[in-house]
Amino acid sequence: MRLTLVLFLLMSFNAAAFGLKIERKQLPYTNLVTMPVQSGEQTLTLAGELRVPRGYEEQKIPAVLVLHNSAGIDSTGRLYIEALNKVGIATLEIDMWGARGLSGGSGDRPETVHETLADTFAALKFLSNRSEIDPDKIGVMGFSWGGALTMLSATEQYASMFGGEYRFAAHIAHYPVCWAYSVIPEFAFENLTGAPVLIQAGQLDGYDAPDSCQNLVDGLQPSDKQYVDVKYYWGAQHAWDRLEPKWVVVDPFANQGAGGEVTLAPNRWAAWKSRNKVVYFFKDKFEM
Repeated sequence: MRLTLVLFLLMSFNAAAFGLKIERKQLPYTNLVTMPVQSGEQTLTLAGELRVPRGYEEQKIPAVLVLHNSAGIDSTGRLYIEALNKVGIATLEIDMWGARGLSGGSGDRPETVHETLADTFAALKFLSNRSEIDPDKIGVMGFSWGGALTMLSATEQYASMFGGEYRFAAHIAHYPVCWAYSVIPEFAFENLTGAPVLIQAGQLDGYDAPDSCQNLVDGLQPSDKQYVDVKYYWGAQHAWDRLEPKWVVVDPFANQGAGGEVTLAPNRWAAWKSRNKVVYFFKDKFEM
């Protein structure tokens, strides 16, 4: 009886009665934005979600462009976006499929990654001209298809072709199908811009051999190798940070180009570790 009375009394008082100060979570400013992009002979309207953390209105802040996988925008990007926003980094996640009327997946995406390089640099130009963004501290992070874009955007060849004077300050590529850069000429990963590149890979990725990403880096010229690091997550499959039900897809790029099935499976341990790695990497490179 006495215990019940005590609990009742405690529940009857609100936090203010005890002199407790409750701080409400400050959500970032969120804007749905559009930007023009020239893709081949087409002029497209690219849409995205720009999130700018609160409390930094008197200064320019860093930003990260987020590039989705073949499936399109899903839960993957948001895992990192929220963590980056919390430490004062703005984010822009763009929808590369919506502008083209595509549904995504290996059966309904552009024929080549290169078709969306224009999207990547259009978004960089957009961020560079925002009053709240520091144009010298804009990074890019992509997943699978977006990871390949992240890799190619770190090369002078494609940065010059699509970006003109604009360059990313840092790159993180998640499971970017590493075998392709040593085999397909159009994917040549060389003559880098000098911005740091982090490749995050799963040891059980069905697109690559377990050592494909490390072999890629080991084969770089010393002038390029100095800018690139690899982080492996043992036991992690492709799209380990897509925290949605396991999904088996068929892709011609799978199994080191032989094609076939690939399992996309969430791994919460690897997702947590890679999220922390992303935040640390960008904070370090942006000198925050």
